[in-house]
Amino acid sequence: MRFSILGGRARRAGMQLAVAAALIGSAAITWAQATDSPVGVWRTIDDKTGKPKALIKIAEQNGEYTGTIIKGLEPNDDPNRVCTACTGARKGQKMLGMEIMEGIHKDGDVYDGGHILDPENGMNYSCKLKVVDGGQKLKVRGYLGISLLGRTQTWIREQ
Repeated sequence: MRFSILGGRARRAGMQLAVAAALIGSAAITWAQATDSPVGVWRTIDDKTGKPKALIKIAEQNGEYTGTIIKGLEPNDDPNRVCTACTGARKGQKMLGMEIMEGIHKDGDVYDGGHILDPENGMNYSCKLKVVDGGQKLKVRGYLGISLLGRTQTWIREQ
């Protein structure tokens, strides 16, 4: 009788350990997936000056990723600044709150198929994203035509 009581306790302890391991494993998988995603807030770095330029919030809805300017980081940034170089519906629109990235979808370990706007010159570029360094950096490639004809910026994760 004593052996069966200890056996029951040992089984319960084993079950508790198994459940704990499953929960930890699940959390690790969720964390890994989160760090592989571009969803979050990113600090853009000007590739000419090397200085922080803006905060961009990337969101996902129904498999499409979009990016919106949520804060300017330049010393003389004006929150009421408008996009004078933009065309169409964005012409004259405030840059703060402007959606500059749209139509991007996950394709393996990259995010591709959409466009990114450079509000400084009003140009729209094809866009490709790749999360690197354990989710702490985002390689943002804007290009015309083929990916070889463009430039890449590295953004830093804020949140």
